[in-house]
Amino acid sequence: MAEDPNDLSHAQRASLLLLAVGQDRAATVLRHMGPKEVQLIGSTMAQLGPISSGMVDQVLEEFIIQIKNETGLGLDSDEYIRAMLTNALGADKAGSIIDRILLGANSKGIEQLKWMDTRSIADLIRLEHPQIISIILSLLDADQAADVLTMLPENMRSDILMRIATLEGVQPAALRELDDIMEKQLTGSEGVKSSQIGGIDAAANILNFIESTVSDPMMQDINEANSDLAQRIQDKMFVFGDLVNVDDRGIQTLLREVSTDQLLLALRGVDGALRDKIFANMSRRAAEMLRDDLEAAPPARLSEVEAAQKDILAIAKRLSDAGEISLGGGGGDEFV
Repeated sequence: MAEDPNDLSHAQRASLLLLAVGQDRAATVLRHMGPKEVQLIGSTMAQLGPISSGMVDQVLEEFIIQIKNETGLGLDSDEYIRAMLTNALGADKAGSIIDRILLGANSKGIEQLKWMDTRSIADLIRLEHPQIISIILSLLDADQAADVLTMLPENMRSDILMRIATLEGVQPAALRELDDIMEKQLTGSEGVKSSQIGGIDAAANILNFIESTVSDPMMQDINEANSDLAQRIQDKMFVFGDLVNVDDRGIQTLLREVSTDQLLLALRGVDGALRDKIFANMSRRAAEMLRDDLEAAPPARLSEVEAAQKDILAIAKRLSDAGEISLGGGGGDEFV
């Protein structure tokens, strides 16, 4: 745990705030978060070391200042949130976001899979037909689907990814039937609203979260079976080097969310253009310190570097989904 309140990460600040407001209020807040946010906050809470009163005071003070600048205070209404997002994004785009925000821990059926650990999901679906597995993975977030895919037998992975890439949609009746199957195994279901799942974008996004030692053989298999499909997937993949196409404002926004240790590890071996882009959007002092650290840093495992890069890409994706940055290159705005 950092001793200087200014060194606290966003997750640590959120964890301190929830600890400060008490168990009942914290539980109410967590019910409105998605699976990944709950897992992040929970693990961060568990790792918190000694907490000084100064840390708590600063976090509370910052929170009070922030909410004073927000509108709509006191409107604790699901209907208000639904109407606001629908008006802003339209019914189709807002649907999945609304479900993720409001369903939370009350979600069941297929949606409940998002709250399960990836090993349990893999064990649950590994004996299903590959087409069923591809549909289920398409309904998960890309990083969660990537983890599940790597836990499935190696001889299944390429076939499943190809099926995901060639999905053009599923009839609502078929989704309801699949949801009924999950209901029997997960006790309950709310049904699935959207039939627009899978496709090239989904396959590319899943690959973005898989280590190259696993993803490269999969792409080779797909290329041998369907070279055109493999090229279309490759064209949609957004890799770490594509961050060079993000505008300066977007890079600055991203850097505020990334820790120095993450950045130091992720920048190993990247080309000069991306490094220069990163340095140009930092303060002169911070850029000089990062350059010095990169020069002095010992060699790092490729798997660790790729993991750090994927973590930063996940942050970039979250910011893009929230409309705070625009991802250029690769899949562009379609990196969802």
